[in-house]
Amino acid sequence: MESKETIRAAKVLILAGGILAIGIVVGFILSGNLSLSPASQAREAGIPAVNSLDSPFTQIADKTLPAVVTIETKRDVASEGSPQFNFEGPYGDFFKRLFPDQPNGGQPNGGQPNQGQPSPGQPKSSRPQRVPSSGSGFIFEKDGRILTNNHVIRDASDITVILNDKRKFKAKVVGTDPSTDVAVIKINADGDLPVVPLGDSEDVRIGDWAIAIGNALGELSGTLTVGVISGKGRTNLSIVGGAPAYQDFLQTDASINFGNSGGPLLNIRGEAIGINTAINPSGEGIGFAIPINMAKHISGQLIAHGRVTRGWLGIAPQELTPELADSWGLRNVSGILVGSVNPSTPADSAGFHVKDVITEFDGQKVSDVQNFRLLVADTPVHKKVRVHVLRDGQPQDLWVRLGERPDEKTIGERNAPPTEILGLSVEPMTGDFAKENSIREKSGVVIIDVGQGSPADDAGLQRGDIIKEVNDTKVKDVSDYNAAIDRAKSKNPRKPIVMLVKRGDSTQFLAVDPEG
Repeated sequence: MESKETIRAAKVLILAGGILAIGIVVGFILSGNLSLSPASQAREAGIPAVNSLDSPFTQIADKTLPAVVTIETKRDVASEGSPQFNFEGPYGDFFKRLFPDQPNGGQPNGGQPNQGQPSPGQPKSSRPQRVPSSGSGFIFEKDGRILTNNHVIRDASDITVILNDKRKFKAKVVGTDPSTDVAVIKINADGDLPVVPLGDSEDVRIGDWAIAIGNALGELSGTLTVGVISGKGRTNLSIVGGAPAYQDFLQTDASINFGNSGGPLLNIRGEAIGINTAINPSGEGIGFAIPINMAKHISGQLIAHGRVTRGWLGIAPQELTPELADSWGLRNVSGILVGSVNPSTPADSAGFHVKDVITEFDGQKVSDVQNFRLLVADTPVHKKVRVHVLRDGQPQDLWVRLGERPDEKTIGERNAPPTEILGLSVEPMTGDFAKENSIREKSGVVIIDVGQGSPADDAGLQRGDIIKEVNDTKVKDVSDYNAAIDRAKSKNPRKPIVMLVKRGDSTQFLAVDPEG
């Protein structure tokens, strides 16, 4: 009996074990099909919900928007008849597109052209009209100092700053610098104000994130757009309303619109790396910003002194083109050419000569004219610096103590070419006039202006003529031309100067009498 009971118990145990095994297998299969175990593991491990779609720019917006401001200005503009928007200035193209039928501007009443017009026979009013405009800026000091563009507040009779929280303040001008288009204004508010931290534009790389914030179109305050840094060191830009003399722009494809001028261009850390300044109205994704390092340098002087002082040499620099370098045996030389040396200037006292090639200034390599002008301008006045030049291909060091750059009117008078007494203005064959008129001569200078009734006009010289020789001396470029005119004047100031001129496909000699 015991053996039978033992056998029966063993069978029961085997059957129960089989059922248990089958249950375990089925459980694994079900749990696998239902994906139960991964969710359980996630909960146990404490893995957070997916956040990969969160924008990295929301934190930048939260951090910087309170310090980005709208700047509203009013300008008194002389007008006849009905009030009109002025098509000149930074918003000119924008208003032209809005009001294409208006000869000088659109109507501030919403574009109803007949409203406010004098009836036939009614005298026109010559009272100045107060024209509103709008731009952007950003607070960079807790005491209320704001960075913006000079063109945003230029000629403004009234400046109002609107914060992101809708508070309004009247602003006063701390200082402006048209040469870089930088301006500092200030508001007085209770307590510390939010600020946009200033970054380092020298660290910016092409391809870095770029975030623009500003008052787009003058009415969409706090607009944020995103792109990348598309280029650095952009110069020689023609900008609506007047291009600043000193240019070293950052280029970005972050959308910048009219009204964004003066707002910050930010990096991914929310630091200002530039001041949004200009766009290309005919292109897409092409905007420009003043590097923040330049703005910091300028704003520091404006705050301390109310104006900007710049170093000055007293030369007319020009690009050392490959053609000029090859003709003088200076292949692979990087530098700029001294086109003229103005008398009684630091450069004149230091012994600079026409045709010197400047390759290094105060220990820094010189690559192009714009780079050189920035180097000189940023050098403290009265500092004595070493300038490395090539003279007739031979290296030489000159020491010069910089003066203070005069105002633009004085510079224009000092830089007037020696040919001004002849009533001529000329440009190199690589200049804008030659490019715009498809002139393809490799040597000579092109006449871009002839004064009416001047000796050059009496001699028959015309705009677009190319001067190939002066008194039997071949002219390759502006420096050759200036030197030849100088020699002719010093040798016999009353003797006519004979020029070989190319006009169209023919050449002719013309004699210019300096005494008319």
